[in-house]
Amino acid sequence: MATKGNPGDNRTRGSVYMLIVAGLCCFFYLLGAWQRSGSGKGDSIALEITKKAEDCSVLPNLEFETHHGETGDFDGSKFQVKEFKPCDADYIDYTPCQDQMRAMTFPRENMNYRERHCPPEKENLHCLIPAPKGYVTPFRWPKSRDFVPYANAPHKSLTVEKAVQNWVQYEGNVFRFPGGGTQFPQGADVYIEQLASVIPINDGTVRTALDTGCGVASWGAYLFKKNVIAMSFAPRDSHEAQVQFALERGVPAVIGVLGTIKLPYPSRAFDMAHCSRCLIPWGGNDGMYMMEVDRVLRPGGYWILSGPPINWRINYQAWQRPKEELEGEQKTIEDIAKLLCWEKIHEKDEIAIWRKSINIEECTERESRITMCESKYANDVWYKKMEACVTPYTESKNSGKVSGGDVKPFPERLNTVPPRIAGGYISGVSVESFQEDSKLWQKHVKVYKRINKILDSGRYRNIMDMNAGLGSFAASLESPKLWVMNVMPTIAERDTLGVIYERGLIGIYHDWCEAFSTYPRTYDLIHASNLFTLYKNKCNAEDILIEMDRILRPEGAVILRDHADILNKVNITVTGMRWKTKMIDHEDGPSVPEKILLAVKRYWVTGENNSSSTR
Repeated sequence: MATKGNPGDNRTRGSVYMLIVAGLCCFFYLLGAWQRSGSGKGDSIALEITKKAEDCSVLPNLEFETHHGETGDFDGSKFQVKEFKPCDADYIDYTPCQDQMRAMTFPRENMNYRERHCPPEKENLHCLIPAPKGYVTPFRWPKSRDFVPYANAPHKSLTVEKAVQNWVQYEGNVFRFPGGGTQFPQGADVYIEQLASVIPINDGTVRTALDTGCGVASWGAYLFKKNVIAMSFAPRDSHEAQVQFALERGVPAVIGVLGTIKLPYPSRAFDMAHCSRCLIPWGGNDGMYMMEVDRVLRPGGYWILSGPPINWRINYQAWQRPKEELEGEQKTIEDIAKLLCWEKIHEKDEIAIWRKSINIEECTERESRITMCESKYANDVWYKKMEACVTPYTESKNSGKVSGGDVKPFPERLNTVPPRIAGGYISGVSVESFQEDSKLWQKHVKVYKRINKILDSGRYRNIMDMNAGLGSFAASLESPKLWVMNVMPTIAERDTLGVIYERGLIGIYHDWCEAFSTYPRTYDLIHASNLFTLYKNKCNAEDILIEMDRILRPEGAVILRDHADILNKVNITVTGMRWKTKMIDHEDGPSVPEKILLAVKRYWVTGENNSSSTR
């Protein structure tokens, strides 16, 4: 006759069973990471980041029960999960709003065809963009600055077209980036030191930079040594991998161009703007492009132009262009700079540097032929036509002071009250609410780090905050190991992107009803707070999630914070997208309706269980 065991025995057996299951989870995850490491096929970093047993309970094993307060427990098995099929292999590098075939149907004038042209909603993909065969996790920074796995961006055209300019070289199964450029053959380090002899790059005065026509973004890559963060952009042209290479290297970049619409950045954002032979016709269109740079440049900021037509007397023969043509170009640029109240502070070799005036008082000699922009809101830029007009200075409350307020050197400015808030320029945001927001996100990020112990380990280099608010998530994460693309939704209640730049961070305007201007697989971690609440009834949440999947790397992580009801629906959708998920309570307990959904995108490549794509 069997003897009935006591409850303690059952609990003991249950505990042992759970330990065995947890151990098997760790073992098989580590085994999978090892199989995809080092010797070729997959993620050589996965082994390193999962070698600690405690990490298995953090990210890979994301299925566990949780409480949902008044909403009750969520049981995904009660709902029918829609399975999302892989797209065809032809879509590996698909960028919906910069699609090459669609671009060629638009006018060439003023680079219109290289701007954003998104497909109509009925043509949105409803399949998942696959990774190429052999895809691996990028090297950790700073090694990633110099080496990119060939399998991740298998495009060799730049190694041929820019071979003599030392941009990129193909070596075995990797691309190597020597740090060279068309205008800095001795390397970006030497070039940046030349700039630092004129511009205060070394002391934190200059923190945010804009690189127009960035190429593979070596200038931005090497500025990290100076604790300067650059927003780089280049069009998706015949050199199709420029921006893709930049992001694979771990450098901020987006697909973009100075064309017919305004840049997606706020006014008075950047401490420094740069063009190194970027082929932008600065003197054309009545100076419209220089005026757009003036709009986004902070009062007292610097504009660098290197290459033609600077110092044309010496270089016209090497450039194989008529000296009269080059002389005319430089004179036009000089004239426009004077109208903008930019003071030329340096010209040597092929580098010229101007400094923007700090306020309107320094512009007393501005000629009457300058046209001032009539719009009262200089940050209303999303799909707005660029105009040949000058953005007025923000009124200074004190004579002789920097227009709109001065910022502290970095990193002090990161947590100092930004001038736009201190000056009362942001409706509904006070000094006190800014400080409370900063403390709140320090608390949130502390919890994130406890949940995901590799958050600040260097595993995640390219991070995106899809609904950035005041930038406090990024400020709380600030580290030389990572950078954050702070996205300001165009439908947000208030525009605080200028505040983010005043904190020494970078960001961009975007409408999440459309695709983001980046290549697939370019972000290691995506964070979004209340994004789906914001876009409720605005556009299809499924489309937003598919876009998140497109830009997230295999084995990349997602952190979503929103109301439990919304996250329950999101959880059902992403279950069919090859994401592993778990939902946990708010830091303050299960009674709080807001929850946190954690996810990891599984590793898979084209050809694995593939099927026809649907559009």
